[in-house]
Amino acid sequence: MSALTDLLREWMPHQRWFGGKGREWADVDEEGFFLDEGDPAVSVHRVRVTFTDGAADTYLVPLSWRDHHVEELAHAFVGTIPYSGRETYAYDALRDRDATVPWLTNLVAAATVGPMRFHPAGVDYIPEGTPGDVISTEQSNTSLVFGQTAILKLFRRLEPGLNPDVEIHDALRRADNEHIAPLLGHIEIDDADGEPATVGMLQSFVSNASDGWRLATASVRDLYAEADLHADEVGGDFAGESERLGAATASVHADLARVLPSEPAERAWYDEVAAAMNARLDAAVAVVPELAAHADGLRRLYAAVARTEEPVVRQRVHGDLHLGQVLRTATGWVVLDFEGEPARPLAERRELDTPLRDVAGMLRSFDYAARHMLIEQPEDNQRAYRAQEWAERNRAAFCTGYSEASGLDPCGGSPLLRAFEADKAVYECVYEARNRPNWLMIPLTSLSRLSAGE
Repeated sequence: MSALTDLLREWMPHQRWFGGKGREWADVDEEGFFLDEGDPAVSVHRVRVTFTDGAADTYLVPLSWRDHHVEELAHAFVGTIPYSGRETYAYDALRDRDATVPWLTNLVAAATVGPMRFHPAGVDYIPEGTPGDVISTEQSNTSLVFGQTAILKLFRRLEPGLNPDVEIHDALRRADNEHIAPLLGHIEIDDADGEPATVGMLQSFVSNASDGWRLATASVRDLYAEADLHADEVGGDFAGESERLGAATASVHADLARVLPSEPAERAWYDEVAAAMNARLDAAVAVVPELAAHADGLRRLYAAVARTEEPVVRQRVHGDLHLGQVLRTATGWVVLDFEGEPARPLAERRELDTPLRDVAGMLRSFDYAARHMLIEQPEDNQRAYRAQEWAERNRAAFCTGYSEASGLDPCGGSPLLRAFEADKAVYECVYEARNRPNWLMIPLTSLSRLSAGE
């Protein structure tokens, strides 16, 4: 094993974007090439990690190289390795501003560098020569903002095929949809078998915007501060924004159905959806014993999916829609991150689905926004009532906006929608039990309502 793979084996498990935390490594292989040989030199590495259970993942690791330690980059330091009789210092190139310039330089030039190809989208302006600043809040990817005009998302875990984030943004740009940040270009790399994988995508940066979660939770705080007022009487009432967000979501779905493939769901699809939901419930009960009390009611919901005659047109959807995936600008809502759930295989994320899955995700997000402040005061019945009132008002407003924009009522007693909501809440229970046990009350409270048919 080389000195570099030894270094990466020590460093990678501590990075937020590494998805194999807690798993035992069996082997690691690395292939790299220079993206830029200036000062600092920038190299790009595909690191394949094989785990003891036989699974394997490939990660994108760009490194910058210097002949001395740079104190200002201590937060990005990876380690040292010997080279030509001296020590060279390796840094995370995405956190080294001087090392971020080559990405856009190569994109403007539509360059090919080693196995990597840069594809500009034919737009007028890309901020070439500007260094990028990393966004520190991301989990599975790493994004750089260039001059407040463009944002480059680099996908850390590589899979063969076109990433749906690129595919869908490209389709919606061609459709002139006003609720996205336009695609400016993308980057791909060939794997060892010559199969291309998406490395990154460049979009227009949405400046002076607020994310939906922050706005919604500010509204909830305003409601809690006014003990004698109802949700529609508080100055920070969010229902108008929820209605506009519903209309924006409907617009995105309509354009996706128009410019990308769609098809009516066959009878077998309903059975497959119900079976998958039951399987996820069985697995979840083993992790969260509290789910057992709701299991019978949930299985009745899933059985209704298999029996329903509700027509469904399967199409491309967002796949992971919630309040943290939308931004409010001066002119309206912008929907972000069409990557889908990063933990799912890329091929699954590109499959046709129903827009109801996105609607259910947003409805669940309204519940979270309403109830997250109850965690420290779970016995406060008045706040619990007000949280439910806020959630119901904003869920209804979102559905109204969606219905008026599309002509379709997504929330009119649909057994599919209720089942998708329940399935999402089951997933949330597992996530919270493993990561934030004190938040488990949020999805469990929703499941009490859903499993009882309320």
